[in-house]
Amino acid sequence: MDRSDVTLERMRTFVRVAERGSLSAVARELGVGQSTITRHLRELEEAVGVPLLSRTTRRVTMTDEGSRYYADSVQILRLVEQASDEARGTRGASAGTIRISCTAALGVLHVSRLIFAFQDRYPDIGTDLSLTDERIDLVREGVDIALRLGPLTDSSMKLRALGQSRRLLVAAPAYLAARGRPAAPQDLPSHEGIRMSNIAGSDTLVLQGPGGERHAVPFGGRFRVDHGLAAREALVAGRGIAPAHHWLVDDLLAAGRLEVILPDYAPPPVPLSMLIVPERAGIARVRLLVDFLAERIGGIPGIEKSR
Repeated sequence: MDRSDVTLERMRTFVRVAERGSLSAVARELGVGQSTITRHLRELEEAVGVPLLSRTTRRVTMTDEGSRYYADSVQILRLVEQASDEARGTRGASAGTIRISCTAALGVLHVSRLIFAFQDRYPDIGTDLSLTDERIDLVREGVDIALRLGPLTDSSMKLRALGQSRRLLVAAPAYLAARGRPAAPQDLPSHEGIRMSNIAGSDTLVLQGPGGERHAVPFGGRFRVDHGLAAREALVAGRGIAPAHHWLVDDLLAAGRLEVILPDYAPPPVPLSMLIVPERAGIARVRLLVDFLAERIGGIPGIEKSR
């Protein structure tokens, strides 16, 4: 083989295997057999004349030459996609697939509807929406954009602040009828709390008072859960009191199935951010979705947009 056998298809296969560290995972992602992935890699290595990957029974890792080749390949593939967009003109932005990851409950209740509206505007753009509360490696998982609640530490991604998610203390009328309504933060330790097991420090509830003062009170309970939708169900079932994002319970509050308690005391708001893989940020369809979400995110109940 010679260098003319370095095809974009083989290069894309190599990039994804380097990112995921697994031939079988990439085969599933691309919808081909693992033998096809193996053949692409073998042909690419023969064409460039050096080993790019080191294979073990557990994992595939890049050689030193592979690491350098990977960095160049990512840039080449990005430029190829951008060139295709520009060649197609305005139609180039409206073709292809975008992969987006989102906090699970927010994605189910609200972001999926925004994606529907985006696809109505750009019917030729496909979207692959992954819902998870885990802080996944965006590059490894092939994600273009991620919406995340809470502080972020991944400095390798482009970050766009979207706003603050306001939170409330809520409970079901049946719970309040049975256990009484707290009149002050100091009453909360004697109540059943619904806590998030995947949030550190959930055994202490921090509230901001009407004058901005901070109250930290013990917060216990028999039910802990790691998913916002399950916490929502527990609230409706009258299992206790919980701090909840406004967007998680806005419909239940409007229907009278939940009530706000201690309205003058609220948990601090949580930042909502968009992470963008830098190598994907210049792709036209990705830019369209980034701008669309940034524009529409303020329509979600309780989200105060960044200025």
